[in-house]
Amino acid sequence: MTDGRPPLPGRPRRRRTATVVLSAVLMLAAGLGTAGPVNAETIPLVGPDATASVGQVEKDLRTECAAHPEANTRKGWVKSRFETCVHQPVYLKLVDDKRRLRGELWFDLWILGFSYDGSRRVDYTSSIENIRTKAVAGENPTTWMIEQNFSHTINASASGPNPQMTKPAVTTRSENIAQWTTKPFWQLDYTSPDTGKVDPVNTQIVSGMISLDMRVSSPTAVPWTDPVMAYSSVRFDYAGPTAGKHKGTVFTEARVELVMSLKDPAVDQSARHILDAQQLPERTFPSWAGKTVPGATEPLHRLIDKDKQKKNRENAIATCNDVWGDYSGTKLQCDEYPFASTKEGAAAPGKRFSARLIEGTDNETGGRRLNDMFTLNRVLDGDAFYVKITP
Repeated sequence: MTDGRPPLPGRPRRRRTATVVLSAVLMLAAGLGTAGPVNAETIPLVGPDATASVGQVEKDLRTECAAHPEANTRKGWVKSRFETCVHQPVYLKLVDDKRRLRGELWFDLWILGFSYDGSRRVDYTSSIENIRTKAVAGENPTTWMIEQNFSHTINASASGPNPQMTKPAVTTRSENIAQWTTKPFWQLDYTSPDTGKVDPVNTQIVSGMISLDMRVSSPTAVPWTDPVMAYSSVRFDYAGPTAGKHKGTVFTEARVELVMSLKDPAVDQSARHILDAQQLPERTFPSWAGKTVPGATEPLHRLIDKDKQKKNRENAIATCNDVWGDYSGTKLQCDEYPFASTKEGAAAPGKRFSARLIEGTDNETGGRRLNDMFTLNRVLDGDAFYVKITP
């Protein structure tokens, strides 16, 4: 595959289309924002598709979220690098200090998260819906209080110099059941300040996590608490053109996949090569007993360093020349997998790669698709991704 650049003489490069799946949920780590009750119909559009209506974006994510069991976890379901959700049906018992039942409470916890490609911002809409109560004689559910509190942390070791996030003005909401029923939604927006320009030395990464803790209380019961009801991991960057738009924010626990089909005539040779390398590695070149090639279940990692990319290509070309001889003057190119733009490329220790001659147009198309996947998902240097070949 060509990784988006014309290949070196006697050698091609590759790529493919990508799909992502993310993971995480709740709040993030970032900057400036607002928080407060909002109406479901007026929630501002914060997802990657700015052409869709706000209501439709929210509705689509909720519909998909409800169909994914992962949503009913603390981390939730991460649909992509730009969308995440939590949907937890909650049931709890309120008891007094003698462990006597005072009442039962049911509700649905929803958190929809949207990050931006092009902005250092993440928005979350949290809601408590479908509230139902059952109280013992003498207990008054109207006095029960439900509290949500969001907090964030910054992972300094995974961030750049002086990492900062700006939290919303309001991060806690504590109200009775009637108030939650009237206004089930509220929104939290987090941002991270930047210098306003690309710095080749500092990509201004801020890596962090937002967590939700919840509390339910009654004048007659021992408070129920969950210190980590949900959580979400995010990353802000100002990486420049290598990531597509100059700056952006992603949900870091999303699974990023490059998907290529054997039935796609534009890249069918690239796809076949990759599948062979993943499933029949000992039949690919260089061939050695016990050979394995990463990318399917073991991730690949993006490589930005141009000199190291060049070494990967040179090693792959040397293999093609050894196996097939001089192919200059033909329409063939030397395709390598893992790609030259990965840390697992042909120059990496262990020779866990495959090189094969394929049509140059196929190889170059694959390279463009690989680069598209990088930029559409803000895959930075060292970021992990997987490669999936479909029938």
